[in-house]
Amino acid sequence: MNINQFFQTASWRFALVLGCVLVLLGSVYFNITIGQQLETAERQRMRTWAQAQESILKAANNCDLSFQSQIISENEDIPMILVDGDYRIIDVRNYGDRSWPKDRKYFEKELKKLREKSQPIIYEVPELQLKNYVYFRQSKLITYLEVSPYLQFALLLAFIIMAYLSIKALKDLQQERIWLGMAKETAHQLGTPTSSLVGWIENIRLFYPEDENLGMMADEMAKDVELLNQVAYRFSKLGASAELKEEDLLPRLEKLLAYSKERASRKVQFIAPNFEELAPILAPINGLLFDWVIENLFKNALDAMDGHGEIALRVYQVQQQVIIEIQDSGKGMPKKLHKKIFQAGFSTKQRGWGLGLSLSKRIVEQYHNGRIYVKESVPGEGTIFRIQLPTSLG
Repeated sequence: MNINQFFQTASWRFALVLGCVLVLLGSVYFNITIGQQLETAERQRMRTWAQAQESILKAANNCDLSFQSQIISENEDIPMILVDGDYRIIDVRNYGDRSWPKDRKYFEKELKKLREKSQPIIYEVPELQLKNYVYFRQSKLITYLEVSPYLQFALLLAFIIMAYLSIKALKDLQQERIWLGMAKETAHQLGTPTSSLVGWIENIRLFYPEDENLGMMADEMAKDVELLNQVAYRFSKLGASAELKEEDLLPRLEKLLAYSKERASRKVQFIAPNFEELAPILAPINGLLFDWVIENLFKNALDAMDGHGEIALRVYQVQQQVIIEIQDSGKGMPKKLHKKIFQAGFSTKQRGWGLGLSLSKRIVEQYHNGRIYVKESVPGEGTIFRIQLPTSLG
């Protein structure tokens, strides 16, 4: 499997997520292990500190206590509260700008929390009938280690999302370039035979001007050649900048509706407004590309109904948008396909190329700054496609 085949499957998504999860789990395990070791070490340090205090209190006047004093003074990072046997605060250390007894209320609350969730270090001097407790909380380093897995998870999640979107965008761009290349090549390939056909039609008219049958055949062939030229023109415009011109949509829709009626079964009923009674509905469009979109939607509706049913066309304006809806009473589709049908190469038809709706979406959204989507679809009941177009270029 080469790299392109790999990215066309779901394997790369699974590999990406699995790799990130393994990194996250490894990081969490490392942080937990180091945090536990540091916590044990800190508790041992506090025991040593308490023992140093106990040694100083028990020592005779002429003893050298420099080592014990050094141990006590070196504790500059573990916040601690020293209390007597009645849990009255004697001293506090390493709480930053807070001090005892200035911040009495804060330390009383802090002592209550520490007594609820931790065991104190006890040191006592029986000779002096002294028993003190040392409560401490973990240092900032351990707190950072506890929080870091959540930060790492957030960063990894952001990385996964960015990587997924980047790879997906790259894949979509590559796929789009392939389809555009095919479209332009199709336009180029259609140019040669259509030019040849135009020449043959002119020869028929020139050499057999009195033959009515051949004349009628030539006229029909000319219409088909014109349709082929339109198809070639439409394909050639994909990828190029759109030339939009404001015009009334109603005459075009009426013409496209009539064109679809001619090619539909007699068992298909078309429902449309009376175009003559409607006020003009203006929008900036590229006429040939717009016609292609509407033709595609009518053709999809006819294909979905298997030769019988109803197709309804609705067109109206809401504020600064023109709304066009084409509804059929065909097979319908599940909701999971509502967006997928616009992907290049996807088709529910056995012999479909999956280009019609994909190109329609590109024409409506990228060329006309509009929107095309499935408004509603129920399997077995039919589908409603909706197009939204702005009424002005701004």
